[in-house]
Amino acid sequence: MTENASSAAAPSIDAAGAVNAARKIAVVGSGYMGGGIAHVLALGGARVALADVSAEVAQKNYDRLLAESDEFVAAGLFPESSTEILKKNLWAAKDIEEAVADADFIEEAVPELIAIKHQTLARISAAARPDAIIGSNTSTISIADLSGPVAHPERFLGVHFSNPSPFVPGVEIIPHAGTSATTVGAVRDLIHAAGKQTAVVKDVTGFVLNRLQYALFHEAAQLVEQEIATAEDIDTLVRTTFGFRLPFFGPFAIADMAGLDVYNFCYKSLQTEFPERFATPKILSDLVDAGKLGTKTGAGFLNVPAERTPELIAYRNKAYVAMQKLIDELGPAPIS
Repeated sequence: MTENASSAAAPSIDAAGAVNAARKIAVVGSGYMGGGIAHVLALGGARVALADVSAEVAQKNYDRLLAESDEFVAAGLFPESSTEILKKNLWAAKDIEEAVADADFIEEAVPELIAIKHQTLARISAAARPDAIIGSNTSTISIADLSGPVAHPERFLGVHFSNPSPFVPGVEIIPHAGTSATTVGAVRDLIHAAGKQTAVVKDVTGFVLNRLQYALFHEAAQLVEQEIATAEDIDTLVRTTFGFRLPFFGPFAIADMAGLDVYNFCYKSLQTEFPERFATPKILSDLVDAGKLGTKTGAGFLNVPAERTPELIAYRNKAYVAMQKLIDELGPAPIS
């Protein structure tokens, strides 16, 4: 498992570095999230400047990232060359202005307070090249609201990594209404070259990742408050049932495989107790009314052809067995 984990978490410098080698990147905010993002981009081959409120803080976090890299290598999580690649590609700048002066892409990763972000983005915008792309790692703040201090806002967008950045593969890309398509494409290319996957979503409150994450948490918290189940039992159910599927299939693929007519019926059942909270989504009822019931009819949310159903089921079964083997190998998380 170590070999596969290493190649997935840290793309080879030969594969990704050749694409990113000419790129100069700055990450402003060198804490846990910013440092992790810098780690990803530097390991992906780009030359990355790390900046913070002072040169001392940036240097301290640079040293921390190298020490963490050594730990990841010792644990078999990253290739043996990882720390040397970081030493070659990552550097601590004396201030924001030095870090961004010649950068092609700048990622802001300061605390999630709009006043601090505005102040930081104003400094970045004033010191960066006018054609440099600027991203924010905000998880909830409107990208349009953040864009105010940025000159040439068409080059500004949200680039939202997840915690912990070196290990979580997905990155949420959030253009605001004025972001250019060229900017979006360039950022996706940069992120892909660092071995991550991207999804482009609209600039709405909470974007997509956190709307989904907090919707689940909200329902789970109500179940605990109403003494329907304990937090421990809810976590067990999520991990061992629908959560067990999620590394392989998103909610629409799962619905298609279950049958959209089944989902439609279940919504009606839920509505007997929660008519508003579980109102049937129109997009679902429209598909059911049109006879598009998922994989069994060859049309649904994802339109998987019916003849591919046996192949899909075979993949699903193999994936779930592999997941259980991995869980058995790792053992239970050290929570309780």
